[in-house]
Amino acid sequence: MTTALTWLGHSAWQIDTAGQRVLIDPFLTGNPTATLAASAATADFILVSHGHGDHVGDTVAIAKRTGATVISNFEITEWLAKQGVAKVHPMNTGGARNFPFGNLKLTIAHHTSMLPDGANGGNPCGFLIRLNDGRRIYHAADTGLFLDMQLIGEEGIDLAILPIGDNFTMGPDDALRAVRLINPKAVIPTHFGTWDVISQDAQAWVARVNSVTSTHAVVLKPGETYNL
Repeated sequence: MTTALTWLGHSAWQIDTAGQRVLIDPFLTGNPTATLAASAATADFILVSHGHGDHVGDTVAIAKRTGATVISNFEITEWLAKQGVAKVHPMNTGGARNFPFGNLKLTIAHHTSMLPDGANGGNPCGFLIRLNDGRRIYHAADTGLFLDMQLIGEEGIDLAILPIGDNFTMGPDDALRAVRLINPKAVIPTHFGTWDVISQDAQAWVARVNSVTSTHAVVLKPGETYNL
């Protein structure tokens, strides 16, 4: 079973697997690197890692138009329901549940999570997705380095998606340390290049990962797809 992961720019991703389309942090409107207009986005599920505007993004508009179910922490799903999103599923850190696209577990992430209007966005999270064919994807979302990434790695990660932008998240050096802790089969950098403050040489980072670890690192341009 092929699972296709498309980078939509910044930290926004589209995953097509098991006949389901999953969007992660669909920040499209106002995203200078976005390759897809919010009005053209389709989804069965939307995952929101935390409350910042560059991650909640177009979730409300897309969910209302498509009828997608939005999965996030309790505080964010409560907020989304007040914005008129009909289908939400609240979870919290460490919890897991089966969905049509696979089993989803919310992992810890070291970050903040205030919503765009100042409301409480609860705790930020990353996503561990156990696909229906048994393979595992870890999207770390916005986070600093933390030693418990080693525990996530014990799951046997086939693909990790890690931020490298620095300033707001891990930078290249800590992201390399994260690769060593997780030891995924493959890794793709994300959350870089959107603005000057998170500008990074992703090709140089990938070269470092490939030279000093056994993980296969790949750079995608916004709009490109990686087939797992």
